[in-house]
Amino acid sequence: MKAHLLAAVALVALTGAATAQEKTIRFAHDSNPDIYDNPNHACATVFANIVNTDTNGEITVELYPGGQIGTITEAVQMVRDGIVEMTNASTGSLAPYYANIDVLNLPFAFANNGATNEVFDGEFGRALKADMEEKLGDVVVLGYPDTGGLFAITNSKKEIATLEDMKGVRLRTMTLPSHQAIMNALGMEAYPLAFSEVYSGLQTGVIDGQMNPIPIIVTANLDEVQAYMTLTNHLYSPFTLLMNRSFYDELTDAQKDIVHYAAQSCVDASRGLSRIIEASDRGISGLKGQMTITALSPDDRQAMREVTGAAFDKHIEETLGPDAVALVDLLKAETEKANATRFMVDPE
Repeated sequence: MKAHLLAAVALVALTGAATAQEKTIRFAHDSNPDIYDNPNHACATVFANIVNTDTNGEITVELYPGGQIGTITEAVQMVRDGIVEMTNASTGSLAPYYANIDVLNLPFAFANNGATNEVFDGEFGRALKADMEEKLGDVVVLGYPDTGGLFAITNSKKEIATLEDMKGVRLRTMTLPSHQAIMNALGMEAYPLAFSEVYSGLQTGVIDGQMNPIPIIVTANLDEVQAYMTLTNHLYSPFTLLMNRSFYDELTDAQKDIVHYAAQSCVDASRGLSRIIEASDRGISGLKGQMTITALSPDDRQAMREVTGAAFDKHIEETLGPDAVALVDLLKAETEKANATRFMVDPE
């Protein structure tokens, strides 16, 4: 089925550019195609609506959700090859192509979701964009949509409130060495596993727990196989909104303006829906009846930050180059400023 669909996409790519005025953006992602259920699809749908409307038919956006044409890692390669024009790439899906994406896994960096917005919309986000575009050469970074917010840890063994509580818990991570270094530093047993296998792994006891933002936890029904949640807020891992460079360069200035505005709105939609899900009966308030939910004290969070920060810095220095170290230093500086910012309060 995927082969037939991919062939159809390729055929449309060849025939769809009949005129210079009419262009098609094929936007592939791997999430549930429900605009009210998933920040990824909300982002893509808002982007499509603005581009389709504001270009008066010059550009048509076609959405391919739910992994219709392959995994999101494959979709990144398709964007690079020009088979599709856009995708929302997860950190894990970018790692095989862009090693420096690992700098985003700086642990316990953000005080709140507002700080993440400031950092990724500001100097650090622009520096990451420039580095990624330079190293890949064939993509344009249009923004950093929200995957669901700051990470929480769930498990089926015990309530986790302190660093000591984390010892001996087998926790699923992405196949990212930094995730494994961070979890091992906390005393957990890091267990890399594809997300498609997480529910069954938790159900059968292959793994004790996992880490993800709350909207991902609830949409994947992980509360059905987990008893405890700790609001660690230890990672923030946004999507990267990618467009094929050759396609972007062929747009008129007016079309580029529309694409950038649509991308900004796409990012805003993902962030808004993530916060709504967190606050709704599908989020924390609904999960309270099914799970024991624990927030970390400032002292316990600081203890975790200290042990994981040292492990993360060592990992970056040993596995990546000085450009990655420079990005981490900038990320630390920008998060410190953002964490100190209070909404609508002038600095003293």
